[in-house]
Amino acid sequence: MRQQIPFHRPSIGPAEEREVLDSLRSGWITTGPKAKRFEKEFAAYVGARHALAVAHCTGALHLALFALGVGPGDEVITTPFTFTATAEVIGYLGARPVFVDIDPGTFNLNPARVEEALESGLHRHVRALLPVHFAGHACDMDRLLAIARSHNLKIVEDAAHAAGSARQLEGRGMTRIGTIGDLSCFSFYATKNITSAEGGMVTTEDDALAERIAVASLHGMDRDAWKRYDRGGSWFYEIHDTGFKYNLSDVHAAIGLAQLGRADEFMRRRTAIARAYSDALRVEPALQVPYEEPGIEHAWHLYVLRLRPAQLRVGRAQFIELLRERGVGTSVHCIPLNTMHFYQERYGYRTGDFPIAEDVYSRCLSLPIYPAMSDEDVAYVIDNVLAIARENRR
Repeated sequence: MRQQIPFHRPSIGPAEEREVLDSLRSGWITTGPKAKRFEKEFAAYVGARHALAVAHCTGALHLALFALGVGPGDEVITTPFTFTATAEVIGYLGARPVFVDIDPGTFNLNPARVEEALESGLHRHVRALLPVHFAGHACDMDRLLAIARSHNLKIVEDAAHAAGSARQLEGRGMTRIGTIGDLSCFSFYATKNITSAEGGMVTTEDDALAERIAVASLHGMDRDAWKRYDRGGSWFYEIHDTGFKYNLSDVHAAIGLAQLGRADEFMRRRTAIARAYSDALRVEPALQVPYEEPGIEHAWHLYVLRLRPAQLRVGRAQFIELLRERGVGTSVHCIPLNTMHFYQERYGYRTGDFPIAEDVYSRCLSLPIYPAMSDEDVAYVIDNVLAIARENRR
């Protein structure tokens, strides 16, 4: 009998329901005590000095660059192999995204290409690096930190995929993402490793950056809105800076709190699924399983499988359709930004500029990987991926 396995299904249960009902019944549903508790507990989870809850990771990235003073005429080096939010926030501030190609194994920003861009003489206004920990595989932060120090740059980490990821660092040992760069930005969107339905978080060790983000995240006001209506609060407020509407509600934070309590359980299950996939699929010559670099703890937000076109009679789109017909949902991560109309028109990028990112995109697909999958679900995905590969081998 054909099973139906969606690409993603969130793991929402009694703990999330209890937290949300508690917020609804408390009469406090916008930013308030639950959002503050979520910040405190997430900071402890990643080991950061400060964590600031916001409406989404796009807002987190925007606030992080804003807090660093990135503005018109500046440049920020990042990857084209990411969702548009990573680069579009650079444009929010009037700056320019400078794309460099990715590492062919990890799909992360390639430090060698970063150095080439900085030393080329073409980019004289770079203020920051914005690496993406793609799929939950932590970037080579030792090399990126060294580059940043030598060029007096700041680092904003796009950790949308990387809640729970860690990396061995020189002199620090295994270190969780969220405490390495100047600022780290997380996503709690519905498909992420932990979710608040919509939501994000900025972590930093810098007191001044944390204060600027806290003020800017809610209209530039000098105090949290919820304190104005808390016992002993005051109606008076002052505007101290440019601000935005990026605060996270207590209803969303309630979901996030319950999910955070299950984060390690979720990560263990994702890791087990990834191991099962790789162990079974690496024997098929038409398939290329993800590379696992030593010295990292992979969050396995995505499991990105690559096809070897020379060994198949069908392309990636047909492979996806054949899986869909058998009840297996998939997705593709990511369409390189340099191939998209907006980035070509606005910044002059062209298809062909970043051959490694474009090659990976042309033959990759993301398989379902989430804690709600049963062992039977995982086996069904494996059986059908292998069957389609073998039925269509050249």
